[in-house]
Amino acid sequence: MFNPITQGDRGPAVEDVQKRLLMLGFDLGSTGVDGVFWGATLTAVRRFQAEHRLDEDGVVGNETWAALVDATFRLGDRLLYLKFPYLHGADVRILQGALNVLGFACGEPDGIFGAFTERAVGEFQANVGLAADGIAGPETIGAVERLHHVWSGKDPSAPAELAVAPARAAEVLRRAHVVLLCSDDAGRVVAERVENLARAAEPAARVTVGETLEGRTADLVVRLSSTMPPVTRESPVIALAPEVRAEGRFITAFRTVPNAAEAVVLVPESALTDEHEAQSVAVRVLDGMCAVLSEGHGPVVS
Repeated sequence: MFNPITQGDRGPAVEDVQKRLLMLGFDLGSTGVDGVFWGATLTAVRRFQAEHRLDEDGVVGNETWAALVDATFRLGDRLLYLKFPYLHGADVRILQGALNVLGFACGEPDGIFGAFTERAVGEFQANVGLAADGIAGPETIGAVERLHHVWSGKDPSAPAELAVAPARAAEVLRRAHVVLLCSDDAGRVVAERVENLARAAEPAARVTVGETLEGRTADLVVRLSSTMPPVTRESPVIALAPEVRAEGRFITAFRTVPNAAEAVVLVPESALTDEHEAQSVAVRVLDGMCAVLSEGHGPVVS
């Protein structure tokens, strides 16, 4: 819970607010960043609240602070990817505008990193020779920035003739029930990200995480593990690689073992500590599962 900052307060929290206001071009008077919430700072907060349709009470509470943080994110400050709740902020809006101008349509730049934005990022990555995981990390942001001279100053709205890129297979995620089984901590980290990613792509997605089936019925069961668990001939093992499309790996595995009760996906142990790696693996797992279900592979098990 954010402790509200009110008139007369002093200290580092006030300085943080003042620095963000200065970044946004608000006038703090001759004293500038002095850590005192008074005078020009109070006026600037109220003007910021008015611009963002917030209650103009001059108090930096939860909503005002969240709006300040969103407004001061710069492109490259953080990893941007599809998750729920959706990431949002000025950096997302800049990315969307740049991609729209470059021909990778996100729709109206609303500052929300949704499914259309994820797909546009992936298409841009494929176009410039990067791993198309839909995650805007340092390499992807760097590629966008190198084209700054192309998109800067242009209309950030997608031209009318550009169709918005289709989102991930939402119909499949609504229809099929997928159970993700975790054999270890790395597997659980990735599984939880897959579940979250599916929900962000399709709110009605039926993806659940557990350690056993526990009598549940599922259209597809995938076990995630950083080490090789005991498997049978009826369990295809899928090793993912950034340079190889996951859809092909999954479809081939299920074609090889068409009556598989479950598939085992080996995930890197680094997923425990590397946010980008964990999210990238989750993207590939979800895309692979959607491909299998779209082709009608994967038996119902109970």
